[in-house]
Amino acid sequence: MVKSELIQQIAEKQNHLQSKDVETSVNHIIDAMSNSLSRGQRIEIRGFGSISVRHRPARQAHNPRTGELVHTPPKSTPHFKPGKELRDRTNLSRALHPIKDTKDQREQY
Repeated sequence: MVKSELIQQIAEKQNHLQSKDVETSVNHIIDAMSNSLSRGQRIEIRGFGSISVRHRPARQAHNPRTGELVHTPPKSTPHFKPGKELRDRTNLSRALHPIKDTKDQREQY
């Protein structure tokens, strides 16, 4: 799902809201979440999950093509941890729609 599909689904369920108002609301929510993460704050949405910032220290890496050592700077990345309700719904979905065996798919070609 992309943002425009999310906006469309919300607008369809909330007939009293215009699509433009839903789009503005979604953009404000995303901006607020981004601003919180950039300040190092944690976001928790009960039943959905939490997003926090993980800090990765600087390290020595290597270029796999040349083998040359490369210094990578420290960086921060967002980390999502799903909530229990989301995990349960995802697992239920998998039970209803199992993943096909890749061996069967390979034999088709």
